[in-house]
Amino acid sequence: MAGVRLICDTGPLVAFFNRADQFHRWAQEQFERFKHPLETCEAVVSEAVFLLQEDGHPADPVFEAIERNQLIVQFTTGEHWPDLRRLIHKYRNLPMSLADACLVRMSELVPQCQMVTTDRQFRIYRRHGRQLIPLLAPF
Repeated sequence: MAGVRLICDTGPLVAFFNRADQFHRWAQEQFERFKHPLETCEAVVSEAVFLLQEDGHPADPVFEAIERNQLIVQFTTGEHWPDLRRLIHKYRNLPMSLADACLVRMSELVPQCQMVTTDRQFRIYRRHGRQLIPLLAPF
């Protein structure tokens, strides 16, 4: 995976930090293999913190991963609102979350990437209109 940047969705983060999650073992195996930090966006951090706390788990491990540079919040929404709106409108029938739109936009900005996800909707999403997003997923 040299040269390929890993973009991380909410599902693998929650699965890694929640032993009861159906994808915990998969996430653990994947994260142990990674030699470079995972990149993500603010919306994914927000979702992961919420979902972990909703299930009674602490959010601290997410913040600790950021502090240790294992998880890098690489993308902020500021200048990307028009593109995020375009994506959310395009996939309005699914619907698409802001986090997913941010991740698809990140994949458009990083040609050599792989999306680490447990979300099957990423098989539907396209970057630059028609390009498949390379996935690392348990399906």
